[in-house]
Amino acid sequence: MFIFHDSEKVTEQHVARPPALKIAREERRENERSDGSQTDGRGETHLPVSPSVEEQEDAEFRSRKQTWEKAKFRLRTLEGHSDIITCAAAVDNLVISGSRDTTVKVWHVPTATEQRNLGGHSGGVTCLSAPPPEYCRRLARAFDLSDRERFVLSGSTDCCVRIWALSLGLCVKSIYTFNAVSSLCFIPEGEGFIVTGSDAGKLQVWSWSSQENSQSVNAHLDAVTTLQSQGPLLFSGSAEGCVCVWEVSDDGPEPLHRLHIWGPEVTRCSGDDGRLILSPRGDRVFLSCRKASIRILNWRTGMMTRLTNHSSTAGVTDCVNQIPGLLIGSCFDITNGESTINLFSLPQCKYLVSLTSSDLPRILCFAAWLTASGDHRWVTGGRDLIVWEQLPGSFKKRGDVTVRRDSRLEDCLLESDRDSDDEQSEVDDDEDSIPQDASETEETPSSSWLRCVLQ
Repeated sequence: MFIFHDSEKVTEQHVARPPALKIAREERRENERSDGSQTDGRGETHLPVSPSVEEQEDAEFRSRKQTWEKAKFRLRTLEGHSDIITCAAAVDNLVISGSRDTTVKVWHVPTATEQRNLGGHSGGVTCLSAPPPEYCRRLARAFDLSDRERFVLSGSTDCCVRIWALSLGLCVKSIYTFNAVSSLCFIPEGEGFIVTGSDAGKLQVWSWSSQENSQSVNAHLDAVTTLQSQGPLLFSGSAEGCVCVWEVSDDGPEPLHRLHIWGPEVTRCSGDDGRLILSPRGDRVFLSCRKASIRILNWRTGMMTRLTNHSSTAGVTDCVNQIPGLLIGSCFDITNGESTINLFSLPQCKYLVSLTSSDLPRILCFAAWLTASGDHRWVTGGRDLIVWEQLPGSFKKRGDVTVRRDSRLEDCLLESDRDSDDEQSEVDDDEDSIPQDASETEETPSSSWLRCVLQ
């Protein structure tokens, strides 16, 4: 009896012990802290693991790629110019275009109609710039106009910069620069500045409030083909392939102070055509210079990388631009006449998709903005002025644009101190084979940057 009673007591103690799994769960709950960290059985603390920056960027890239693979666009041609469209800008629901036909036209995008024809230049219009709204209000008060008035600047080979009031369709000021204007840019620093580049390499700075000249500097050896601002910095590029970085300040008599200069031996953008276009982002400047790739210059160190923008050396990149999260490069295939727009994800510069359409002409200029619903609207210029309107995801019909992926453009960010011999020689051969009108072949080299050769 005594032995049986002892066995019964032991059995009862065994049944009352909690299972090992339950004990482990309770210990884990007790070890969890309010900040999300945990301690193991040895008392060591382990913080929660968060995704790395690379993992977050990869996830964002995959999401962006999936979105653009399903993108649909409607294309609408805006007819009215009688010559090549050289430049375009966007202001609210308006597109402003400049052409070699000497006119500036204002278009209402929702209705695809011409709203204004701004005539006044006696030479081809080469460049446009739209100042920010706050600077427009300041100038509007000076001219006794409505605070809602928006202005646009146009530059021309007639050596003039004109300031246009868009709602009135009037030129409120004409600035004579003594040189053919090949590029211009508005600098939203201090009281504001207009910077013009000439076909002889000169930069001139003009006060936004008084329209008086503040500074003139011989910055380049050839035509200044591109001007872009980034905060207090100004970037200028020229036909000989040179890139200059300037700091803009209104503290002294001369607003521009040069920080860096990188010649064609660094940029590798020199060529007979001489049309360099740039787009800055942080320490990097994206360059297009009619090569098969987009050049990327670190303007602080001079280090160059090359981003493939075409699957063969027969492609040329005419323009490069940026919108939030995207790098956009136009590409034209010399052999078959196909024109495409390639999209790359920023900041990684990873290839996303290519967009094209049948009979899409060569793209020489590009402007972009977002609608109130967050959809993309673009405008491209060249032989035709075309508005690209992104259709909502619920749109059932097929769009006007073909979205495709070219596997040959993936993982093509290459370190490069100089062009490969194959790329340089093949592009030169293809450029020599482009048919030109007799009048174009007679142009002098100094004016070659104005020549838009279209097939």
